[in-house]
Amino acid sequence: MSRRKQKTVTSNPRYRLRLSSLPTFVSRLAHQACLGFLLAWLCLGGGTAVQADSAEKKHEKPYALIFGTVWGPDSRPLYAVRVKIRRAQDNAKKARWELYSDHNGEFAQRLPAGQADYFVWVDLKGYKSPAGNELQPPEEIKVHIDNDERADVGLHLK
Repeated sequence: MSRRKQKTVTSNPRYRLRLSSLPTFVSRLAHQACLGFLLAWLCLGGGTAVQADSAEKKHEKPYALIFGTVWGPDSRPLYAVRVKIRRAQDNAKKARWELYSDHNGEFAQRLPAGQADYFVWVDLKGYKSPAGNELQPPEEIKVHIDNDERADVGLHLK
């Protein structure tokens, strides 16, 4: 078995960094980077941006929320199902809000705060189920909102 001949590599000692000084070098570099970032943030008005954001949140209008999940016949959540919402006092059957369920079968819609009744239903026109079978939509669900609150609903398809 033959032994390999070791190669000797030389480098410029000026640019060579000693291993013992590496932690000191890194901590100095990190310290300078943090100070530079902080200085730039303060110069660009970062402190006033935080105050402006909190002022906007204080004046945000209150809202109610209808949160729900669309379930399939096998009790699994369904993705991309069209959900429609309308006010109960509206005579037309036309939906005022229309949204789709996400990958967890969930949907959420902000509504104006105050006492009101809403109807929530599923529109399956053009929807293909993962199993390929025909699904039957449930009846409209009536949801009552008193003020700025959250109402949870479940839409179970047959």
